[in-house]
Order: sequence, then structure tokens, then C-alpha cells
Amino acid sequence: MAKPESVSFAVNGRRYEVGPFPIVVICIDGCAEEHLFAALAHREMPTMRAMACDGYYGRARSALPSFTNVNNCAIVTGTPPRQTGIAGNYILDPISGKEVMTNEPEFLRNETILAAAARAGRRVAMVTAKDKLRRLLSKKLTGIAFSSEFVDQATLKEAGIDGVESHLGPTPGIYSADASLYVLRAGLELLGNDRADFLYLTTTDYMQHKYAPDADELLDFYQRIDELIGELLALNAVVGITADHGMNAKCDQSGNPRVIYLETVLKEQFGPGFRVICPITDPYVVHHGALGSAVTVYCPLECEKIEVARWISQLKGVTEVHDRDCAERLLELPRDRIGDFYVLAGRDWVLGRRAADHDLSQLAGSLRSHGGRYEEMVPLLLSHQLKESYRRRSMGDPRNFEIFDFVCNGLQ
Repeated sequence: MAKPESVSFAVNGRRYEVGPFPIVVICIDGCAEEHLFAALAHREMPTMRAMACDGYYGRARSALPSFTNVNNCAIVTGTPPRQTGIAGNYILDPISGKEVMTNEPEFLRNETILAAAARAGRRVAMVTAKDKLRRLLSKKLTGIAFSSEFVDQATLKEAGIDGVESHLGPTPGIYSADASLYVLRAGLELLGNDRADFLYLTTTDYMQHKYAPDADELLDFYQRIDELIGELLALNAVVGITADHGMNAKCDQSGNPRVIYLETVLKEQFGPGFRVICPITDPYVVHHGALGSAVTVYCPLECEKIEVARWISQLKGVTEVHDRDCAERLLELPRDRIGDFYVLAGRDWVLGRRAADHDLSQLAGSLRSHGGRYEEMVPLLLSHQLKESYRRRSMGDPRNFEIFDFVCNGLQ
């Protein structure tokens, strides 16, 4: 393998000093700390065990709402949602007035670390499981960018690479473990064949939505991830691992989903005119049925907002209600892409719009989802020990979107 160049570049107010070694940052979608603990307890996990002992293991706080687009954009820019402009997978666009997916690069307001590293001379590759992220995160990237979901459609012109299937096998189904494992195998192929030396690999959370932490299927999945990360380390890569959010069961003791259909109950209590946007909404309905633990509420002009907020806060299952100013300040959200209120739910509750808007028949098992405070804390695992200054930072309030800073600037 060719030795990468040392480069230095600045983006979004932070400088990155990248040494002469490959960089691989991995986002394991939906990975809660209990997932790793269960895997370490029940499976051979030599790679992550060694990283925890010889490198660094801790926890980091993700961006809220704890959803995929929100946190992947934060990670690749090193900034919170207030700066990225990404407040959910799905928003009410203040410009068009329409409800839209935030899957296109124009929704991302600032520059990515990936694009800046490529401009500085590193050979950058980004591989996602979900194609929605590939389009969003490849903004202005000169390098390789493709998804395992549509790897058969990757072309040299659009993705910077073609013929991936001839090396890694056919396109996996998005509702499978292999959709994620394919991402890591692709990273190995790109690194091992000198196609890239600065990589971002982000998986999908189908397995975490479907299985509890101690399920054999999920334990086997994490064991395979551990093996592939070991192969990346064997190529002398410096590896950082985090997650975009955790995952929790959102059911009662009988396994029935605990759902507040917020738009419905607001209409019953105060009359028509309320609009609830579920920012977890995306094309992958088998994962969560568009039910998560965070929603934003748009109120009719004539309503008494203080009264509405007080009433919402008293609903069983609701833990926080923030007005727009508070949501911008405390939740670090872009004020123009959220409603009058931002509402968070408890550990085993989700928030929806109206029952008719959520097809729960397609759920793969019981409802497991995310979006609120109880999925906010995620693992932070690094292959090398931290410098003293970064070790002190890690004892405070490290964020998952600081991982490129930790990997590029903070390791011994």
C-alpha cells in the first residue's frame, strides 16, 4: 500500500492535521452501548476489546433529535444541526411550504470534512448503506461515494467508481445484515487496493430495529463487524467508531407500541389547524413505521401557545416540550426548519401524527425506535490512545460529531 500524504485543512472553524496513515471513521447506525456490551459478553470480539483496552473507549452525546440524517450530517461536518441545517430526515420546508425528505445536498448548509480532505489531497471515499445518505453527504465531494443499497447503479461519473459488484458481490437487500456488512467490506476493498486513504463508512440500523441487544442474530452481526474492523486495522488504518443514535423498545410489557398520535389529540383538545411533522420519516418503513421519540408541532395562529405547550407536557409519555427559541438554544436546532414546539418522548414511548399516517403492519417484529434523549448517548471507540488534552476533553461532554477531530488531531 502507498503511504498517504500528511495534509492540513480547515473546515467549519476547525483545523484537521492528518498524518501519513489511512483514516477510517465508522458510524454503526443505531448502535447503543448495550449492544456492544452484549456482544462483548456473548461473542468473541477481539478487535473492539483490544481497541477499548489499548486505544480509547467512552461515550459521546449525539445530536438531537437522535435520527440518521441529523447525526450523519453533524459527523461529516463536525458541527451541530443548528449549523448543518438538518433538523430531521423529514421536514416542513420553510421555502416551499411542502413536507420533504432532507436527502439532497442542497439541504446541507455547510461544508463537509470529506470534501475538504479531498481538496487537501487525500483520496476520500464515503460508503453508505442507505442511498439517501449518499446523496446528502457527498456534497461537493471529489472522490468515491456510493451506497450498498444501489451499488449496482454506481457509475464512474456519479460515484467515482464502477464495477463494485464484480469485486464484492451483488447488491444486498436494504432490509438485511449484509446491507451494513457490505459497507465495511467495500471500505476494506478500497483501502486494500489503494483506492482511498480517508474513509467514512456508515451502516444501516435494520438489525437494531428488528432485534433486542441479546438476540443471537444481532450478536452474530456485531461479531462480523468486529472481524471486518480487525481487517481494516491490519491495513494500518487509524479507526474511529461511533453511532448516530441508540435504540430502545417502544412497547408496553405485552409488546404493544406505546404511541401518542399527537396531531389527533391536539385536534380533539383544541380544535383543527395543528400540524405535526415526524422527522424520523424516511423510505425505510419496515424499520420504524415513521414513529420516533421526537416531533415538531406547528400551531394555528389563533391558539394560546403557552396553554398548548403546558397541555402537551402533561401527556403521559412526553418528557420535554421546547418552544422554537429554546429548541434552537438547548437542542441546537435550526429555528427555520422546526415548528412552534419541539416535543420529546420517554424511553419507551414514540410520537406520531395520526394513526392513519403510520403503517405498523410492516414492522419487522415489535417496535424499536429512537429520536429522543434516551437514544442520545452512543459509544466512542478509537484504535489509539488519546493525547492528554483530548483525554481531558473526553471526560467532559464529547460529541459524536467530534470524531474526525479526535481521530485526526487527538491520537498519540
